[in-house]
Amino acid sequence: KHSLQYILTRVTGLNFPEFTSVGQWDGDQIDYYDSNIRRVIPKTDWIQGRVGEDYWKRETQISRVNEEWFKANMPILMQRFNHTE
Repeated sequence: KHSLQYILTRVTGLNFPEFTSVGQWDGDQIDYYDSNIRRVIPKTDWIQGRVGEDYWKRETQISRVNEEWFKANMPILMQRFNHTE
């Protein structure tokens, strides 16, 4: 069995990227995206040789959509859960 997980985080008010996405395969980090660099970058050598440029473009597009979704919906979620700050 294998597992693929993505951890998406949005942070406000800190000296840190507002949005980050970390991809993990079987618990090991395989890629990274944040709202400062705005592209997915590989974090392990083995994945670079197994996927092409189209993969990274597609993953970057997905991460940008996720970033915009978090930006648009975080205020709504904060209000619903009574977290105003």
